[in-house]
Amino acid sequence: MEGRIIGLGGVFVKVADPEATRAWYARVFGIAISPWGAGEFVGPEAGARTVWSPMAMESDYFAPSGREVMLNFVADDLDALLARARAQGVAPVGDVLEESCGRFAWFLDPDGFKIEVWQPLAPPA
Repeated sequence: MEGRIIGLGGVFVKVADPEATRAWYARVFGIAISPWGAGEFVGPEAGARTVWSPMAMESDYFAPSGREVMLNFVADDLDALLARARAQGVAPVGDVLEESCGRFAWFLDPDGFKIEVWQPLAPPA
């Protein structure tokens, strides 16, 4: 069945001082920080990765959620997942976003966490 979550794409957390948090994780755990401010963990499959990204407490990227954590899940077929969610009475938050790394949609779960769903671009043939 298409239209399902197939993995964890990332964990985003709000922190008081993102730069200090990134530096601590780099120093203590050896996490390499990308130019855009996240630790990226590349899997064995082409295009597979998980990110960890500390963000400023005042960031509105998690809105409308008031939570300090946002999860990013990988979807096999974003359009089918959107249809599946709507069939269950769950509407996305905002519009689908098309980026160079793939397509994104957002939802709020029953506990108020914002969930980002990402369908990566297909790897080149």
